[in-house]
Amino acid sequence: MNSGAFLILFMAFTAFMGLVPFVLRKFGIPAVISLLVVGMVVGPSGVGFDLVGYISKLLSFLGPPGQELETARHTAENFNMLISVLGSLGLMLLMALAGMEADFKLINSVRKPVTLLSIFTFLIPAVAGYWVYWYFNPQDLAGKLLYASLFASHSVGIVFPVMRELKLSKTKFGAAVLISTVITDIASIILLAVSVQLHRQSSKMAHLVVNNTLSIFDHVSSSFFGNSFVPVFLGIVLLYLFVSVLVVRWVGKALIKTFQPGEDVLITFVMLVILVTVIIGEMFGINLVVGAFIAGLGLSQVVQTRDMLLFRRVESIGYGFLIPFLFVSIGMETDFTAFKEGGNLVIVLLTIIGLITSKVFSGYFSMRMSGFSRSQGLAAGLMTVPQLSATLAAAAIGKEIGLLDGKFFNAIIILSIVTTLPIPSLVKLVISKGKDNFGEPENVRLPGVVKDDNLL
Repeated sequence: MNSGAFLILFMAFTAFMGLVPFVLRKFGIPAVISLLVVGMVVGPSGVGFDLVGYISKLLSFLGPPGQELETARHTAENFNMLISVLGSLGLMLLMALAGMEADFKLINSVRKPVTLLSIFTFLIPAVAGYWVYWYFNPQDLAGKLLYASLFASHSVGIVFPVMRELKLSKTKFGAAVLISTVITDIASIILLAVSVQLHRQSSKMAHLVVNNTLSIFDHVSSSFFGNSFVPVFLGIVLLYLFVSVLVVRWVGKALIKTFQPGEDVLITFVMLVILVTVIIGEMFGINLVVGAFIAGLGLSQVVQTRDMLLFRRVESIGYGFLIPFLFVSIGMETDFTAFKEGGNLVIVLLTIIGLITSKVFSGYFSMRMSGFSRSQGLAAGLMTVPQLSATLAAAAIGKEIGLLDGKFFNAIIILSIVTTLPIPSLVKLVISKGKDNFGEPENVRLPGVVKDDNLL
């Protein structure tokens, strides 16, 4: 790909990505929705126009003569891959920052809502997903467990920016929702792994491996573990969580002692620590969202007590550059053709109704049982509804190994679209219009005044 064409394409894309949300925010539209819309419009989804493909064709004259079409195709493919990678890095930083903002004193005060939310927002949606799949394929136990894991998983990353924008991330409400979401995602990952292994064994496909994944469990025969897979996998997950927090915290303290506050190389090493934690987690079948949050959790006490400037600089990189690419990339990858190829309409309707109802009810019930208000309960329930990266990745794995057929896979794609677009605005509306106060941030440690020169 010609470097000049790449720079022009990146400039046009970034300008579009910045101007559209700037205009739409005057109408009260959250930045998350604006960026999703940008991705849907400029991506190859068929909703609007393929901006990347169109500009790539215009710049094809910069390539070798006689190969204009091939040059344009390669340029568009490589650029879309870049946006996807930047989006993954944005998701990683988003969840790492969520973990770094966690206050352990605040965590101790929300044990009851975290416990209730973790249990009920996992069990109730999982049962709903199990029932929906059972209605169509009652004999397929592995498929029922897979659909249960899809329903139980959360995508709080889509609404966390809204929660942060409204300054709720350091309230008891925000801490309860965020921590319980990570716990629930861990449980859904375990359930997904169990369903895959069960499918391999029941189908006499123990040799089957899954491509396009780093997990070692997807590249070895299920017969290697026999009947001990579940306890082995659970033990590895718990060990990873415990060791990662301790090691990341120790490394973070060592970095703070070694480097002066504000040194650029300190940011490089912190990013490396987060990346290594995520990659190791992916190798053991643990989703990027969980790994990044655990890395941030390990760094939280370090940055909050010793170097809040470090947190602010990581925050600037995330929200100022990488995180917007996350939502744009999601919009670009949205496949609206699933609406045309939806297959069985009953499957789609039951999937959407079953998930939304179970999610909202479980969140509302848990928060009300914990003493929170009605609007807080509704907001918490809505925050668990969006189904994005983790859900789509799990569904793709199920489809690849033959565990999930095309009709159910398309239903999940439609579900991700339906639950992603309106939820951030609904959450913001519920929180903004709620009659009660959602709570002021507690135990917030503000950094000292930093001169501009120290930021350079």
